Amino acid sequence: MVVHHYLVLLQLMILLVWPIKASKDLCQYDCGNVTISYPFGIGDGCYFDKSFEVFCDYSSGSPKAFLASINNLQVLDSHVYTVYDSSTSFYVYMIRVYIPVISLKISNLTSSDKGVSLSGSPFTFSRSRNRFTAIGCNNYSTIIKRQNDSSVFGGCLSIITCDPALNPGCYDFLCAFPQNITEVFNAQISNFYSKSIPQECHSVSIVEDYWITSGYLKNPHVLKDHEQVPALLEWLEYKGYCYEEYNSKTTCNKDNRCLIQLSSGYLCICFRETSFDRHHHGYCSGFLFYNITSPYNYSSGCPKGYFSDPNSSICAQNRRTSSYELLQIMHKNSHVKFIIIGCNSGLGILFLLIGIWWLCKFVKRRREIKLKQKFFKRNGGLLLQQQSSSNEGNTEKTKLFTSMELEMATDNFNTNRILGQGGQGTVYKGMLTDGRIAAVKKSKLVDESNIEQFINEVVILTQINHRNVVKLFGCCLETEVPLLVYEFIPNGTLYQYIHDQTEEFSITWEMRLRIAVEVSSALSYLHSTTSIPIYHRDIKSANILLDDKFRAKVSDFGASRSVTIDQTHLTTRVQGTFGYLDPEYFGSNQFTEKSDVYSFGVVLVELLTGQKPILSTDTEEDKSLAGYFLRAMKENHLFDVLDAQVLKEAKEEEIITVAMLAKRCLNLNGRKRPTMKEVTFELGGIRAQKCEDIHLVGGNFETGSSSTGAF
Repeated sequence: MVVHHYLVLLQLMILLVWPIKASKDLCQYDCGNVTISYPFGIGDGCYFDKSFEVFCDYSSGSPKAFLASINNLQVLDSHVYTVYDSSTSFYVYMIRVYIPVISLKISNLTSSDKGVSLSGSPFTFSRSRNRFTAIGCNNYSTIIKRQNDSSVFGGCLSIITCDPALNPGCYDFLCAFPQNITEVFNAQISNFYSKSIPQECHSVSIVEDYWITSGYLKNPHVLKDHEQVPALLEWLEYKGYCYEEYNSKTTCNKDNRCLIQLSSGYLCICFRETSFDRHHHGYCSGFLFYNITSPYNYSSGCPKGYFSDPNSSICAQNRRTSSYELLQIMHKNSHVKFIIIGCNSGLGILFLLIGIWWLCKFVKRRREIKLKQKFFKRNGGLLLQQQSSSNEGNTEKTKLFTSMELEMATDNFNTNRILGQGGQGTVYKGMLTDGRIAAVKKSKLVDESNIEQFINEVVILTQINHRNVVKLFGCCLETEVPLLVYEFIPNGTLYQYIHDQTEEFSITWEMRLRIAVEVSSALSYLHSTTSIPIYHRDIKSANILLDDKFRAKVSDFGASRSVTIDQTHLTTRVQGTFGYLDPEYFGSNQFTEKSDVYSFGVVLVELLTGQKPILSTDTEEDKSLAGYFLRAMKENHLFDVLDAQVLKEAKEEEIITVAMLAKRCLNLNGRKRPTMKEVTFELGGIRAQKCEDIHLVGGNFETGSSSTGAF
């Protein structure tokens, strides 16, 4: 099978060599660095039809090739590309052209913003090799905060084009190729897509995937000030050899390069040599292609006289082409004869080198597979499969990602994709194959003695479905350390918004109260609603994320760390974070649900005071925010320690009620603390009363206005 692929590539390379100009050629087959092959052609009688007419422009000093029929697009080169899908690979003939960058600002529209229309041409935009990009999306933080629809950025990956320390803006967005851009890309289309991308972006374009991703690694300003960028147009898929009789559907150019149109969108491209034709009664041997833009579906079968090879996607003829006939394809001019001589003399060496290369690759691949199997087993993969099978029918299966999927999603774990680093691992931003943006956590090594507990927690956390809990998409176990894949939450942590407030954005009392309700609701769900109670054990403001609508999402359940299971509940054996730890835990060395309540109480105090959990004071007894707060409550100095924003916006009775609840959560005796369900009920009541008061105030205002008018 490997040798077959190399032979196909060799044959396609020879096909592309055909146009090399010989002395007897009547047509021109090159323009500067661009080689033209039939059915493309330069000049009358050299191309198949007007869709393939190329003109060579010498006005700029160096020759440049342009497609006359499609907005005079500049042709950069043409290649045969290998395209992979889930089960096979095939070869597609594509041409690389310059596509204009279209401005989203109506005042900036120029003639180049008319775009590109492939309608009526044999070409289409390559879905597998192109991306949709939004360029110059300044003020990224404002963009994120303004979005009301979390699906806006689905399938798009933000890429920075400047130094964020000097300028918080200048981002670009690289998106999955839109489903309904196939033939037309113009100002109207771009304006439609501008509804789905930030208005701060100044232009959009279609761009070749490899060109932009490889360019960003070398130069992050690759798209800056470009009026046009490379993109790929595809039109032919290689389907094998053809041996056809010349007929009324045959068109040849001046140099006897021919195209024969077959049934169902297939065509045969060949070279007619007069002496060969006399011997074979007007037959021409060449290469069989399928026109991708044809209205026919080639999956329904091969053209008449051909059958589908069960071992590949190739169409073979009922009457197989002889070796002599295939040689005649290449025996058409002197330069190809030299190629044949070179190929024959070096064929043995080529196969030897291919064999050695393939053997080395095979051995290396076998080693990689065995290593992945070893890691998969060591990280609990077999146990996870067993757990998923036993839970089948009751719960959703845990998604197992391959290492290749996550390497592609994170650009091979590029340092530019790092979202954060901590004691438990490194988190990378990535885009999955289905277009979802994810946070990929590369965890530290898991103790092999606790693999069973780790896998049990992964299974349970995958089943958690609460809007205020970060969703675990799945994991990858075939790497040296486990990789965990979470949903991506764009707006950072609650810790940042409490302790690093700016004039541009401050966290209001209403937002603080809502976040407290959402976090308590999530913890109540984990403690009371799940099939097996889950204790978080590391509740802190840094583990509370805020999404694009600033809703709270509880994160970091320690799924990458050791866990302990007993008959009633699941807990993680984690030391936690100083300032949030339950003091009772040190005495009993036993973690309970009331320990999570204590940690939540510290978060409540953070929201009230704006202070960090560990204070920088000279007094040892005041270093703990919890102790500092409780002493202020005891000495009736509560309002002296509150955050200025809270004092400005909250009512006195609201502050006192929340402070008393925080005090109960911080009780040194765990039994006297409320449950998370009780906390949620009380906070929900406070927030409901606040909303009702706002409604009544609004009503009284309207009544008062009316009375004043009557007076």
